[in-house]
Amino acid sequence: MKIYKSIEAFDFTGKTAVTIGTFDGVHSGHKVIIDRLKKAAADSHAESVILTFFPHPRMVLYPDDNELRLLNTIDERIELLEKAGIDHLIIHPFSREFSRLSSTEFVRDILVNQLHVAALVIGYDHHFGRNREGSFEHLRELAPLYDFKVQEIAAQEIQKVNVSSTKIRTSLAAGEINAANQFLGYHFFMNGRVVEGNKTGRTIGFPTANLKVDEWYKLIPAKGVYAVKVHLDGNILKGMLNIGNRPTLNGEHETIEVNLFDFNEDIYNKTLTVEFYERIRDEFRFESLDELKKQLNLDKEKSIQILD
Repeated sequence: MKIYKSIEAFDFTGKTAVTIGTFDGVHSGHKVIIDRLKKAAADSHAESVILTFFPHPRMVLYPDDNELRLLNTIDERIELLEKAGIDHLIIHPFSREFSRLSSTEFVRDILVNQLHVAALVIGYDHHFGRNREGSFEHLRELAPLYDFKVQEIAAQEIQKVNVSSTKIRTSLAAGEINAANQFLGYHFFMNGRVVEGNKTGRTIGFPTANLKVDEWYKLIPAKGVYAVKVHLDGNILKGMLNIGNRPTLNGEHETIEVNLFDFNEDIYNKTLTVEFYERIRDEFRFESLDELKKQLNLDKEKSIQILD
């Protein structure tokens, strides 16, 4: 898959089949669109192109709204789309100026003149251009004029999958990992850099790697303890992860800590990829470190059962 950091950088001159969207999560519903895109490309003897945007349009159009959290960082989105078998991925910097393009300007100047579209695939409720004025009906009028085909994926085809990025975000915010994973079609994951912690876990036999997620917009699941698998230097390790304020230790800030089973190496500053398998329990305060240790032993047993 070739990656372009803007529409202007796209240098492929052959025919293309194009779809457009943010593709946050690259979930099961998105895969319906991607499969249709690849078929349209084959039918048109063209190459498949996904046009997506970063930052997310909501971040640009509503800069004072800091509530939006995304399922994927931009690097995670690239990784997932590459696995989907797309020929070209364009990540265009979204701006207010870009948002003011009329729907006709968008079709003529971008889809036709720059992307050489032969086939366009869109969802049934897709709108584009200034004030979301562009619609499937408008595209159907423009398609013969600019010599491309347009395919709309019917509502029932999308709704059959019964999934949306919003629904997945809601599941993760509630700690419902099983539901989120089912919607995604893979295990929710995040990348975190190992940073210094207070090393209390070592004193009770459960050393943890403290993770820092550098992208502020990455969604972090609900507080609690999770069974996880961790990718590190080409190896897959089993473990359990806690998200929360560590109330037993009177913690004041939310931390992300992972205990890797049967592992004791220095991994400071390394980046771990953590896959979430199941939420084990809520985070709660224990009366002593001994009680915490007993609970962690139970959590480990349960995690091993889940991960095996």
